[in-house]
Amino acid sequence: MAKRNARNTRGRIVGAAWQLFYEQGYEHTTVEEIIELSHTSKGSFYHYFDGKDALLSTLSDLFDEKYETLRAAMDPSMPALEQLLFLNAELFFMIENSVSMELLARLLSTQLVTSGEKHLRDHKRTYYRLLRRIIADGQARGELSTRRSVNEMVKLYALCERALMYDWCLCGGEYSLRDYAASVLPNFLSGFLPEV
Repeated sequence: MAKRNARNTRGRIVGAAWQLFYEQGYEHTTVEEIIELSHTSKGSFYHYFDGKDALLSTLSDLFDEKYETLRAAMDPSMPALEQLLFLNAELFFMIENSVSMELLARLLSTQLVTSGEKHLRDHKRTYYRLLRRIIADGQARGELSTRRSVNEMVKLYALCERALMYDWCLCGGEYSLRDYAASVLPNFLSGFLPEV
């Protein structure tokens, strides 16, 4: 019970922070505003985070919450490639509509320069567990090639998604991330299909 309450408190702080970052911008958001919107205390905030900068790495938590929701909504009988495309389209839609490009760029850059934990590459995340399940099931049903291991295919898929996000930030969001991924990802994923 205490663990769940701690997760809920931390989750409220993260959710409030990202809402404010999106609405007001990272620079214009204060710790006090995050505390107020999350209905927590200063002590709770500093129990979980050293300061506002520490919240940047929590974007991966927000993504994983989205994946939890999508996993529950997804039809498991849907072919594996369709599941991967569905997850990507929904995540990129969320990014375009609730995560500022500035913050996404900051997250990607922190993962390059940090000497600590690389949150985006943490294989215990919901994201990686869900991808492994989808790909393993797809291989077991004969929908996906077995030339590569599940972990190799997960790595390639994650690499492609990060590349698409990075390019979108680099181009200043001059195109729809979701639409561009929908046109590129099927070609990329065709390499996951069994040889005929």
